[in-house]
Amino acid sequence: MEKLQILTTGGTIDKIYYDDQSDYQIGEPEIARILRAMNVAFEWEIQALMRKDSLHMTDEDRHSIHEAITASSATHVLITHGTDSMVDTARVLSDIPNKVMVMTGALNPARFIDSDAVFNIGCAVGAVQVLKPGVWIAMNGRIWNPMEVRKNRSANRFESIEAS
Repeated sequence: MEKLQILTTGGTIDKIYYDDQSDYQIGEPEIARILRAMNVAFEWEIQALMRKDSLHMTDEDRHSIHEAITASSATHVLITHGTDSMVDTARVLSDIPNKVMVMTGALNPARFIDSDAVFNIGCAVGAVQVLKPGVWIAMNGRIWNPMEVRKNRSANRFESIEAS
């Protein structure tokens, strides 16, 4: 893998909790801090496309992500994204040829001690190096085909579409 292109879009992974306001806001991309702390043995570059909760993503936002990936010379792309509409965005990206694209996020902000962010990023980094071209989702310790997965909000995890 040449340099890993990382695109960030916001989502829970980058949320900051403001205790005095009892409010969340999306902050700087946390993946940079995490990769530096893990002392990874590969080159990476981050492009922050937006800072949005994925519930507020529009078709125009998804088109911007599609354009950024298409315009990039990188063949391996990791995208951090909010979990609520990650599957929708992955489906929009599915027509991009000759690139391995892995999307990941977190169900709890990366700054929280019990966050799944570091685990999900680790899974995504491993996946982007070995998967065939296409778009994939790395969540909950699994690699998912976006055509066969959904977020189960009540269980707070991703699962196969066939699951009930």
